[in-house]
Amino acid sequence: MQVPAFPPDEALRVQTLRELLILDTPPEARFDNLTRAAAAFFRVQIAVVSLIDVNRQWFKSACGLDAKETPRDISFCGHTILQDDVFVIEDALLDERFFDNPLVIGEPQIRFYAGAPLKASNGMNLGTLCLIDKNPRALLDFEIEMLSDMAKLVVLELERPMARPEAVVS
Repeated sequence: MQVPAFPPDEALRVQTLRELLILDTPPEARFDNLTRAAAAFFRVQIAVVSLIDVNRQWFKSACGLDAKETPRDISFCGHTILQDDVFVIEDALLDERFFDNPLVIGEPQIRFYAGAPLKASNGMNLGTLCLIDKNPRALLDFEIEMLSDMAKLVVLELERPMARPEAVVS
């Protein structure tokens, strides 16, 4: 198993992620709606909003997966954040980086993976919107574009200011 490298701007990337105050927060419909839509549109078993912290990938939303996080060193998403394009693995068993990965040889038995980086407004890749299936497959060009567009919607939600209570006027 090949462990992903860290981005050269890792400290700023982690700082940006933590400033969002999103890690370890409860589930939210605004993210769950997007992962359900992604799973349905792409006809995959699993769709996840994954945020890459220092030593883990934490799932803000996961459709079709019960896990809340996995170690970063076995994550597919850790590879995805190293680039700006959608990262696709058509068959993880045939990929030298992943064929012996615990997530491939054990549950959830990943064969197909596609992840679009979640690029913050400052350019940092904070995580991914990813698709996972137990069956190998490919994506068409329009599907890659759609996954990228859906990842941009996730970023809009991540960076959207939270509603603040109105000041009480007496």
